[in-house]
Amino acid sequence: MPPQATRPAWVAAAADLASRDPALAALHDRHGAPDLRPGAAPSDRFEALASSIAYQQLAGKAAASIWARVLDTVGRPFSPDAVLAAGPDRLRGAGLSGAKSAALLDLAAKVRDRTLRLDRVARWSDQEVVDHLVVVRGIGPWTAQMFLLFDLRRLDVWPTGDYGVRAGLGRALGRAEPPTEKEMVALGEPYAPYRSVVAWWCWREVDTVTPG
Repeated sequence: MPPQATRPAWVAAAADLASRDPALAALHDRHGAPDLRPGAAPSDRFEALASSIAYQQLAGKAAASIWARVLDTVGRPFSPDAVLAAGPDRLRGAGLSGAKSAALLDLAAKVRDRTLRLDRVARWSDQEVVDHLVVVRGIGPWTAQMFLLFDLRRLDVWPTGDYGVRAGLGRALGRAEPPTEKEMVALGEPYAPYRSVVAWWCWREVDTVTPG
């Protein structure tokens, strides 16, 4: 399977997309090539997934505050054993909901008993990674796709159910309403094999909208 994409690979992918289509060229002009943090090392993948669970459906500042309390509660190293030792009551005391506490404990249990092999996922196809991760309570396709894009640095992730991506693409294409999830499948096909770049542009497009 492809290795984590390097910065030059993201730059080349963005330039290739910009050469294909005026709407993509405009996105490239406004936002440039994606400048992502380094992908998670194998030893950090458990923590990356755990933080993704904590951040689900929360605004950035609120999620960051809760996650900081979770880290303080669990301590270092942030390991499956440490999470399981913390237990549901202390995780909820740190600000996680009951559902998220249960999801984090399920993730820790599955990593510890090697049901989940985070040391191997970088070798697998995108779909194999998604199928592997969604066995964990609280991890659905969206969380798995974010892991693929930001932690494994895969270039062709297309999160059709993400409202920010839908809204950003609708804006870039001059649509009055965001495309539906079903429409996003077909709309994304011409952007392969660099759909992660377009998704990143769509998020930036929404983030940089000026009110009024």
